[in-house]
Amino acid sequence: MIDRIESFNTLLNSFVWGAPMMVLLVGTGVLLTIATGLVQVRYFPRVVREVLGKLFKRGSGEGSVTPFQALSTALASTVGVGNIAGVCTAIFLGGPGALFWLIISGFVGMATKFAEVAIALHYRERDRQGVMRGGAMYVLAKGLKMPLPGKLFAVLAAAAAFGIGNMVQANSVADAARSSFGVPVWITGVVLSALTALVVLGGLKRIAEVTQLLVPFMCVLYIVGATAVLVRFAGQLPHAVALVFESAFSGHAAAGGFAGATVMAALRYGIARGLFSNEAGLGSAPMVHASATTDHPVRQALYGIFEVFVDTMVVCLLTGLVVLVTGAWQSGDTGAALAGRAFSIGLPGEAGHFIVSTSIMLFAFSTVVGWSFYGETGITFLFGTAAVLPYRVFWILFVFLGSIGRLHLVWSIADTLNGLMAIPNLIGVLCSIALLRRLMREFFRNTKAAE
Repeated sequence: MIDRIESFNTLLNSFVWGAPMMVLLVGTGVLLTIATGLVQVRYFPRVVREVLGKLFKRGSGEGSVTPFQALSTALASTVGVGNIAGVCTAIFLGGPGALFWLIISGFVGMATKFAEVAIALHYRERDRQGVMRGGAMYVLAKGLKMPLPGKLFAVLAAAAAFGIGNMVQANSVADAARSSFGVPVWITGVVLSALTALVVLGGLKRIAEVTQLLVPFMCVLYIVGATAVLVRFAGQLPHAVALVFESAFSGHAAAGGFAGATVMAALRYGIARGLFSNEAGLGSAPMVHASATTDHPVRQALYGIFEVFVDTMVVCLLTGLVVLVTGAWQSGDTGAALAGRAFSIGLPGEAGHFIVSTSIMLFAFSTVVGWSFYGETGITFLFGTAAVLPYRVFWILFVFLGSIGRLHLVWSIADTLNGLMAIPNLIGVLCSIALLRRLMREFFRNTKAAE
């Protein structure tokens, strides 16, 4: 029975993360880039001013958390193990050129995330506990009168959350703690479950309060460490950048422990890992952005652009460059082991090993916390607020189970469910382009006049 489930999931996963879905996700990003008039380029200075200039301001209008807290919770979920292990896997399978296509996916993904967030905020509503909720399920069911796709998205989000946002992440923390510091996995499971309970049982506001402190710290730690490596290997940086561009369009022959890669492999793995990391088009982050206190949907949508920028253009890019400039990409290692080797080469003593191990644990824990709200939103949409507390209790239990278990099949199924979220989500986005353009005209005309 297990073998049949695994075979069916492998077949389904090859579609979900295969060429057709990549074309759909990237094609939607290109379409939205055109429809929004290159919003990620034209208004990027406005994005920076909006985010960095208002870090601790609550904002005006309705909402449950501040705009920056919503951004932090979204980043807590998107900046995860995939930014380290996922990027390394893309380079291992697709060669240095995969990094180029990963960045391209991030560029068009900024427009997709902008659109998702704006539309989600337009159709958001308060639940019976007073929490502002939104997302693809509300867009489809309430806005576009498509209840079945809306319910499908909610089911997929709630189910995928237990795998991709819970058990797999907990397992990554336990594995990192065991291999790096010799901590038994059951001890990690107990501690991680307790920390998760302290945050998750406090609801969205506590999640937001924790992530607004945790996310900047973990991002700065990783960025400083990666930058230090690039400074030390500055002489190799021009060659690494040239290698990325060359391999993106001509492939790369085998060298050292590297098996060689074609242009198609670079494109496929780069785009797939990029989309998996920033989650643009999957519909996850809009669920927490929709809770932000703001006076207009487009204002919070600018934070969506910043989210993808940090995730892909900063954290993922730095990971890829560190792996290339140190030469670790030819070692034959992959995933987190490749990142660990690269940072160990790049930094003296145990500093590199500490940066990677600590970042993996912090990135994974932040994902556990952030994704809890996504799954909770799906459950609330389906069963109402009465289901919230039981869901949180199960969430904490599964953190422990994920820490001590073997999760190959769980990871594979969750990966498939996560990708399937894109289908109903993109239906909602593509059917709302006219609304998006109207919201943009309204916002930028009014705010320009105000300025």
